[in-house]
Amino acid sequence: QVQLVESGGGLVQAGGSLRLSCAASGRTFSTRGMGWSRQAPGKEREFVADITWSTDRTYYADSVKGRFTISKDNAKNTVYLQMNSLKLEDMAVYYCGARMGVSASRYDYWGQGTQVTVSS
Repeated sequence: QVQLVESGGGLVQAGGSLRLSCAASGRTFSTRGMGWSRQAPGKEREFVADITWSTDRTYYADSVKGRFTISKDNAKNTVYLQMNSLKLEDMAVYYCGARMGVSASRYDYWGQGTQVTVSS
């Protein structure tokens, strides 16, 4: 089992920035990658960004490319999502995921989610 705890969500004005963190514990040695998805009210959960633990290879949804950056700290088993130039449509609950497989965005474990609210 892998436990994930997100933090860093909150209220921000459009155009502002936030940084989300996700700390992993448990069987992290078997984790191949981690990433973020989000779910807005009335919408399905959608992929945001992913990073592969061993190669640092990153993937982004087209909607966040150039604005969001995913990174990691191996020593802390923590993944970050730096979100800049936030838009109203970025408002959602952001979930951290961990995957045991090679396919980015196909996560086996999820955190509890952290709310990101963007105001106009």
